[in-house]
Order: sequence, then C-alpha cells, then structure tokens
Amino acid sequence: MTQTQQWDESYIAHTYSRFPITLVEGKGSILKDDQGNRYIDLGSGIAVNTFGAADSQWIEAVCQQMQKLSHTSNLYYTQPAPQLAKMLCERTGMKKVFFSNSGAEANECAIKAARKYAAQTLGKEYTNIITLAGSFHGRTITTLAATGQEVFHSQFQPLTPGFLYAEPEDIAQMEQLLEENPCAAILLEPVQGEGGVKALDFAYLQQVEQLAKKHGALLIVDEVQCGNGRTGKLYGYMHSGIHPNIITTAKGLAGGLPLGATLFDEKTANVYQPGDHGSTFGGNPICCAGAINVLQRLDETFLQQVEEKSKLIAEMLTGARGILSVSGLGMMVGVETQRDASKIVEECMQKGVLVLKAKNKIRLLPPLSISIRHLVQGLQVLKTVCAKQED
Repeated sequence: MTQTQQWDESYIAHTYSRFPITLVEGKGSILKDDQGNRYIDLGSGIAVNTFGAADSQWIEAVCQQMQKLSHTSNLYYTQPAPQLAKMLCERTGMKKVFFSNSGAEANECAIKAARKYAAQTLGKEYTNIITLAGSFHGRTITTLAATGQEVFHSQFQPLTPGFLYAEPEDIAQMEQLLEENPCAAILLEPVQGEGGVKALDFAYLQQVEQLAKKHGALLIVDEVQCGNGRTGKLYGYMHSGIHPNIITTAKGLAGGLPLGATLFDEKTANVYQPGDHGSTFGGNPICCAGAINVLQRLDETFLQQVEEKSKLIAEMLTGARGILSVSGLGMMVGVETQRDASKIVEECMQKGVLVLKAKNKIRLLPPLSISIRHLVQGLQVLKTVCAKQED
C-alpha cells in the first residue's frame, strides 16, 4: 500500500471500497497511475468527464475564468451563469434554471418546487411524488427516499415521507397510484443508471406524460447520468418526444467540475421566489465556464458521432461469448455477463481497461470523445475477459 493509500485509509471516511490503484494524470480516454501503468477509461468518472481527462479546450475555458473571478455570492450578478442558463433554455425549450452543485441537489430543488407548485395549484394535500422501482436519485435523506431501491433505505430511517414507487413500464400501476393518492409529480430517469442501465420504453414515457397531464401532476425527468450528450441526444428524454415540466442534471454538465442544474418550463418557471431556495456555490463562475465549453461542443455533428460509437459498442458486444445481453442508450451501456461482474471489473483493470458496475452488470460510460481506436481496444479486452472460462 502506497503512502497516499495509507493516508486515505487513515483519514478519509470509509464510504468507498476503492480499487488498489492511484490515478494521477491522464489525457482524453487514457489515464495513468502512480506506478506508470496506463488505462483505457470506459467510465469517465461515472459519466462526468464528458471530453475525458485534461481536455485542452475545457482547460482553457476554465483557466480563463479562474484568472478573472473564482467565486462570489449569489447576491450579485456574474457573467457565466446567465450565459449558461440561456444556452440550456434555448437547447431544451425550458424557461428558467436553478444552479446547484450536484445531481442530488438538483433533484432536491425539483422536489421542493413540485411540492410548492402542487400546494398552490391542487391543494396542500398533494405532496406525494411517484418514482420508479430501480431508480436512483441521490444520497440525501430526501433523494434516498425518492430512490426506488430498498437496499439504500434500511440504515437511514426515517426517510422523508411522501414517495410512492411504481414498477417501470407498468402504466396501469402508475395510473392506479395517481388515482388513489394526491400526487404532486412523477419523477423518473429516462435511462436508469444505478438500477442496471435500463432505458425506459419511449411509448411508456409518452403514456406517463399523458397520465401526469390528466391528473395535474408535474413530470420531472432526472438527467443526472443520462444527460449532456450521453445518449446521443442532448438529454435522454428527447428520444421519446416528451416535454417535462422540470429537468434535473449534473455529472457531465461541467465536464469534471461540480455543477447541478434544475430546469423549469413555463408552468414551473416562477414557483420559486426570493428566499425559497439557495446555494452558496451554485452557479459558480468557474464551473459555469466549464459547462459553457461543454455545451458549445455538444452540437448535432458531435452527437451523431456519439450515436455511431453507440452502434459500434452494440455490434461488438451483442452475442459475444460470455455476454448475455446489452442494454442502455447511446454511450450509457449495461452488459449482462455469465461471469461475476466484479471479477470482470478487476480483470479488465489488470489488463489496462477501467469499467464500472451497475447491479449485476458491467456498466460502460466512456468519455464521449473517446477515439474509435481506444474504444475498440477497450471493448476487445472486455470481450476477452467476458469469454474467459472459470478455473
């Protein structure tokens, strides 16, 4: 164990089971550890490093802002946040944005807004929010309650009340919950990440939208992991043609800096008034400068390249030896394997490829800018490891 790893074990709370490597630098989709070993990165910091490590354009944008103004409170106007908000609204058709620091905070903001909106328009008893089994919305007490996985609930009772859970794709159950309970909103991920990289059927999403309208409930889409170009569209909901009332996102938005965003449509744009919500670091000028650079580069030509790489991943993995199924959307991929996924993660690492897990699946979230050469090399290693016969 290196000194860095010893200090980590001694002084950092034991909330992570870390792999025995210390990453120190990288460029694009190639990372290096402190022993000089190189790795093809197929995880991008769990869908955060949109353009990989040490991207030169992103660095330039961030450093330029760093030399001007790193932080001030939200009592004053700053330049990058309004520019980024304008870009987000123009690209989505939404009307207002609240900036925070993470996906959990973006979802907290959405939940608060939904409950205030419902109290004003439907009645104070309309507090329930329906989420889906297998969902993941964050690790605060409220976003844990929103998460439809019991494994995350048991040690942290009592959780925030007012959440109901429907099975994905079961539109009859969703309708029954709406009819039997006063509901403020439906909250879902177009692609469930932590729940096993499962893309929701587009027709199902359209049916949910119609049910929400029928019952006066808001539709909130959680684009924390599947947003910002990850699926081949700017946001995952765009594949189905639905129009959510609130969108939440974070992770890849600022390309490696902490930034969350909650987007509101014309219905919800003015729910919040001064004093209702806030964030010390939300809209930080440096983070917003990074996000502006990311968003500018996620144009139609680039997103088409994401879709092409997605097809390549599916073609290489579907039906390969040791691989049972391939799920997901775009460059957010789940791989069900015959062998234990944890062993595959470890063996890929030993062979110089970094992959992730989601439940019992291998999860692939490469930098969107990964070269075809590095993508193919990484996938070949994964295929070799998956095909290996157990001793």
